[in-house]
Amino acid sequence: MSYIAVIGAGSWGTAMAALLANKGYDVTLWAREPEVAKEINEQGTNGQFLPGVTLPDTLKATDSIAEALYRARHVLCAVPSQFVRSVFTEVSESIEPEAIVVSLSKGIEKGSLLTVSQVIKQLVKNPVAVLSGPSFAKEVARGLPTAMTLAVEEPSLGLLLQEVFNTSQLRVYTHDDVLGVELGGALKNVIAIASGVADGLGLGYNARAALITRGLAEMVRLGVAMGASEKTFSGLSGMGDLVLTCTGPLSRNYTVGYKLGQGMKLREILGEMREVAEGVETAVSARALAEKYSVEMPIVQEVYSVLYEDKPPEEALQSLMSRTLKEEFA
Repeated sequence: MSYIAVIGAGSWGTAMAALLANKGYDVTLWAREPEVAKEINEQGTNGQFLPGVTLPDTLKATDSIAEALYRARHVLCAVPSQFVRSVFTEVSESIEPEAIVVSLSKGIEKGSLLTVSQVIKQLVKNPVAVLSGPSFAKEVARGLPTAMTLAVEEPSLGLLLQEVFNTSQLRVYTHDDVLGVELGGALKNVIAIASGVADGLGLGYNARAALITRGLAEMVRLGVAMGASEKTFSGLSGMGDLVLTCTGPLSRNYTVGYKLGQGMKLREILGEMREVAEGVETAVSARALAEKYSVEMPIVQEVYSVLYEDKPPEEALQSLMSRTLKEEFA
């Protein structure tokens, strides 16, 4: 079976590496922390990032990124979006010329405002695909049913990768709107913070449903302005991922918002977390994109204000509720 390198041993990278190893692929997982790689190899667990899960014996781990990439025909990027550029700058010469890169990361780079696949394409000549959708790492690792979207510009490449990732527990659909799929995966994290804030404030299910629905409207407006297809946001990588991330306590972004709603400060919340909540950084990029494309995104703006301008969550809610009345689809 093809050799696969998974770059990033956080919860999601570890879960995908385990899924592919269980399918019979030769998989090596790169961990930045030597102790994580050692634990995976010696104990078959990743207690720091995916506790309570027994990993397949065939899964190998290493803290040498060059070793992980050696002979790899498929390279999966599972590092936080803000570190993708530094990691792929380091490994660009080590990736095999015939390898296919698949982004599992969800975010928008600050400053450049590029999606993850756009960053990777600046650094390597290999074809780049995107795998996204509603998928908590712990549930995938437990073998629970999951459906995802595989976005790729070349149809034949999509069919090839669809066979690689599809299993009895993971159903993979192909799509050609790479930009739309990536924007959905990134922007939903910002809306999830808003949803968590609402729940932390005890605002009820009505408020959560309103935030999800109006959040989707913001995602669609920006996506269409940037050239993505509107229908993409009604699919797994849009509405599907949005609903999951806005309602599930396994969501790191929802958790950040929930704790903000309960009165904790952002620095304190992030200090308690082992992994990155992508929506915190993506809020900066999303706000900048809204300004660049002259798109109205009030929820994104209020999340930004709560995160970076110390605006009390109650005041952010009041700002949303007191906006000028308008038609729903105007």
